[in-house]
Amino acid sequence: MSGLTESQVASFRENGYLVLPDYLTPTETNTLITETNNLLRDFPLDTHPLTKFTTGDGIDESTNHVGDDYFLNSGDKIRFFFEPDAFSTEPDPVTGRAALLKPKNLAVNKIGHSLHTLSPPFKAVSLNERNAAVAKSLGFTDPRVLQSMVILKQPSIGGAVPSHRDSEFLYTDPPSAVGWWYALQDASPKNGTLGMWKGSHTGRKGGHIKRRFVRKGDGGTEFIENTGPALPRGMEEEKVSEPSDEDLEILDIKAGSLVLIHGNVLHKSEKNTSDRSRFAYTFHVIEGGEGWEYDERNWLQPPAGGFSKLESCVQV
Repeated sequence: MSGLTESQVASFRENGYLVLPDYLTPTETNTLITETNNLLRDFPLDTHPLTKFTTGDGIDESTNHVGDDYFLNSGDKIRFFFEPDAFSTEPDPVTGRAALLKPKNLAVNKIGHSLHTLSPPFKAVSLNERNAAVAKSLGFTDPRVLQSMVILKQPSIGGAVPSHRDSEFLYTDPPSAVGWWYALQDASPKNGTLGMWKGSHTGRKGGHIKRRFVRKGDGGTEFIENTGPALPRGMEEEKVSEPSDEDLEILDIKAGSLVLIHGNVLHKSEKNTSDRSRFAYTFHVIEGGEGWEYDERNWLQPPAGGFSKLESCVQV
C-alpha cells in the first residue's frame, strides 16, 4: 500500500482534486449499493421527523438551514434526510404530517453521518490501510475520518448543491479537510455530476475560507464570517484573482472511481433532472495531529471517543 504517486500528488496540489478510476472493485461497488438499498428499505417512516436536507447558499441567509436535533446529533448515527422536492405542498389529510410524493427510498437526499463506523460494508472501504496510505501521501500525520454519507441524487428531484468549499463545514485551525468521494454509479453532466474549479483551493485563485457553517447558540445552524486562518498551513497567501468559468471542469466519473477533493477547492453539482440516480459515498479526513484544532462551533461535533483514526501498517 504505497499511496499516491508523485505525479498524482502534484496533480492534486495543482488542481485541488484528483480522480482515481477503478479505486473500488465492481464487487465492492455493488456491495455498497446493496447496503444503501437495504438501509433505504428498512428505516421506519412513521417515527421519522421528515427532516429535509438544505443548507442555504449564502453567509447572510438567515433561514432555510437544516438544524434540528435529528441532524445535529447524527455524527455517530445512521440517519436519513429527505429531498425538499419530495414533499407535497399540502399535508397528509389523515396524519397531518408532510406528505411524500414518492416512495421513501426515492425521496431521500442522503444517509449519514457515521456509516464508516456503523455499517460494515462502508467501514471496510473507509477505515483501511489503502486510504491511510493515500492520506500519508497527502501529508497527513494523524488522519481522522468523519462525516460519512451516501448522497443519492434521486431521479428528477436530486437537488443542486451550490458552489462551496468543504472546510466551510468541517473547519480546523488551520484548514485541513480532504474529501474522499466514491462514485457508486456513473456520474455525468446529465445526472448531476461534480463541477470543480481548477486551482480554486489556492490563495492565487481566492481559495480562502471566508465563511463557516456552524451551530447557532440558540439552536439550529447558520453561516458566519470566518475570522481564523483561511488557508492550510504552507499555502500561498497571495490572492491574484477569483476562480472563473474558464477554470470550471464538469467531471464525467465512472462507477468505482474515487475523487479526492481538497477542503478549500470550490465545487458544486447541478440538479439531477434525468431518470437515472447518482449514488455516491463520501467521507472527510481532517488532521488530528498536534497544531490543528477542530472548532467547537462546527455543526458536526466529535462523538465521545473522538473521530475515527485512519491508521496504517505501512512502513516508512
